[in-house]
Amino acid sequence: MAAIRVLLIAPSLDILGGQAVQATRLLACLGTEPGLRMAFQPINPRIGPLRQIKYVRTAATFLLYLLSLMARVWRYDILHVFSASYYSYTLWTLPALFFAKLYGKKIILNYRDGQAEDHLANWRSALPTIRRMDRIVTPSGYLVDIFARFNLKAQSIFNIIDMNRFQYRRRTRLQPVFLHNRILEPIYNIDCTLRAFKIIQERYPDARLTLAHDGPSRPYLESLAEQLELRNTKFVGRVPHQHIAKLYDESEIYLTSPDFDCMPGSLLECFASGLPVIATKAGGISYIAEDERTALLVECGDHAALAESAFRLLRDPDLVERLTANAYEECKRYSPLPVQKQWLQVYRELM
Repeated sequence: MAAIRVLLIAPSLDILGGQAVQATRLLACLGTEPGLRMAFQPINPRIGPLRQIKYVRTAATFLLYLLSLMARVWRYDILHVFSASYYSYTLWTLPALFFAKLYGKKIILNYRDGQAEDHLANWRSALPTIRRMDRIVTPSGYLVDIFARFNLKAQSIFNIIDMNRFQYRRRTRLQPVFLHNRILEPIYNIDCTLRAFKIIQERYPDARLTLAHDGPSRPYLESLAEQLELRNTKFVGRVPHQHIAKLYDESEIYLTSPDFDCMPGSLLECFASGLPVIATKAGGISYIAEDERTALLVECGDHAALAESAFRLLRDPDLVERLTANAYEECKRYSPLPVQKQWLQVYRELM
């Protein structure tokens, strides 16, 4: 039997975020499978010096992306497209759908955005075009349930966590050393984390908070940290993925307070590192983290509850040990082998 030719279309690691990380892991996971010929098409092809010019870089990137699809799609049997919502869906996913239909190829919509419900309900192009996809796959049962509300059938295939990349450290009696590791943008409601840290620092004056990565909200968040008179609060900017494990190892508690989310890989990385997690119950978080068993979960926007959860971890070593041990065991569900088998089955069914 001839090998199935799959073109994976996704962000490259030049773009900060979980989609790029998962695309890299999926290529590594499937790239050695003898029944497949995997290739990669970035949605953000490199455009040289033009990337320095605002607006021009978007137009140049989009044009080069279209030309790349036109030149490459005909060579493959299946297009496997990572997708977010709104303009990202319009700019990067719809062109892939167009060329798939033009060349008579199968297309998988691998949808990865916690804002799916609003996108499907209010974005005019979403439902009619998604219905033309040959398969819808999401990393979370949360999105499967969302799609079902719109009479769209989807299946869930988990994200991959490579546990060998992370150093598990047993923690019991914690120091007030906190980490936030998400892109600095409004949907992640980082205001809530900063306000929670304000309460924490009133009780633990020497508490420290590191905010890794960058994003459009950084100037506002730095200003908010000053208004709140936070001390020992560092915005460290973009952190290459190969250095993330060190940040986890140096931290004692992970805080994240999104209003929208799908399946944050950072939580799984914390699980693999023995880093206890406090998170809001946004979107798919409750599908991968269980309150009081693998993490502590609070309602969205409740910074006081976020702080109180931190106090619980700081005073209760037995709780820390129980949560982190259970979370580490949970990681086994996201190992590469079962994910590889599920994707192979999807590709073969489409062929």
